[in-house]
Amino acid sequence: MDTIQNSKKSFFSGLTGQILIAMVLGAILGIILHNSISTEAAQSFSNKIKMLATVFIRLVQMIISPLVFTTLVVGIAKLGDIKTVGRIGGKALGWFFTASFISLLIGLFYVNILEPGVGIKLDDIDMGAASEVTAKTQNLSFENFVEHIVPKSIIEAMATNEILQIVIFSIFFGLAAASLGEKVKPVIGALDKMSHIVLKMVNYVMNFAPIGVFGAIAGVFAVRDAEELLITYFKFFGSFLLGIGTLWVVLIAVGFIFLKGRMIELLKRIVGPLAIAFGTTSSEAVFPKLTEELENFGVKDRIVSFMLPLGYSFNLDGSMMYMTFASIFIAQFYNVHLDLGTQMVMLLVLMLTSKGIAGVPRASLVVVAATCGMFDIPVEGIALILPIDHFCDMFRSATNVLGNALATSVVGQWESNNEQNVA
Repeated sequence: MDTIQNSKKSFFSGLTGQILIAMVLGAILGIILHNSISTEAAQSFSNKIKMLATVFIRLVQMIISPLVFTTLVVGIAKLGDIKTVGRIGGKALGWFFTASFISLLIGLFYVNILEPGVGIKLDDIDMGAASEVTAKTQNLSFENFVEHIVPKSIIEAMATNEILQIVIFSIFFGLAAASLGEKVKPVIGALDKMSHIVLKMVNYVMNFAPIGVFGAIAGVFAVRDAEELLITYFKFFGSFLLGIGTLWVVLIAVGFIFLKGRMIELLKRIVGPLAIAFGTTSSEAVFPKLTEELENFGVKDRIVSFMLPLGYSFNLDGSMMYMTFASIFIAQFYNVHLDLGTQMVMLLVLMLTSKGIAGVPRASLVVVAATCGMFDIPVEGIALILPIDHFCDMFRSATNVLGNALATSVVGQWESNNEQNVA
């Protein structure tokens, strides 16, 4: 009995418990204010309280660039050669594209079976609200994606937290360092020590997580009538949750296949990062903490430092599922018929275009808008899903974290097995 009480006490006194409590308190405060003060006052409160979330996310963002650079360079230097980097990179990209394809298919399946956009009545939709999102689609093309991969300045890439560009530079830097051998050991040693300092900073920053989550949740519920929104979008949101739930079942089942009983330990370790991503709608906000938890789980630091940055650019499972779902929902609303062949082409287009938008605010919506334009679906239809998008973003951000944690853990185990076989 004492053991149960102690475990409950440690849970609620730990970071995860504090985050969940902050979410509940934030929702309660937001709902009370929404129902008791004027719209203008609620908006003013929301703008101010959301500063808590903004400060927390900015604290995380300030350590992402040095963390990615130092850990990835040290990891590659420890890997030792291009052949090993290529082998791990090949496994990573194979996993990412398979997971993305499955996620897209799940969205495609449920939006066609449940048809949430057929016969739905949405009144008072502000079509002008979509202009901010659609304005970003003009720079979304394969050519721009290719140009965007390669940094013209590592300083600029770090200043803007362009993870993919930092990864490219770090790979070249790490391979060059590995090829020079003993000469650069002091440099690699210094970077290794720097990475540990940054990881220590992570522990300090995470103390602000409950405050940031509280601000984010309170700000949303203060200005949005969640009950009315969920009733209006019941069919859309319910269908989306069914799709996300299915994706979670698939990801966790795959985890048990590859990790077996250790999957339970992995899930326990990433509860905190999942809660932060859910509360702040930002998977980027948990990057440093997820790095730490995966290393504690037993994945070698060189694998974590290589896989996670790539995953944040190429492996956004929740966002992928949402993209097909939202695109075809808009088509259904406007009675735009898309046969199965056209939908499969759309799926492949999404597979490619979505890889260039890591770090873009509301990235999923940008890709959805661009895809609608390519298939003659009214782009302004993006305004249909804007009111409910924040709540959908909570679930897809958490799903992105789960997908990247699983991918890193599985590839890490493959590499461990490979090393044991060689030995």
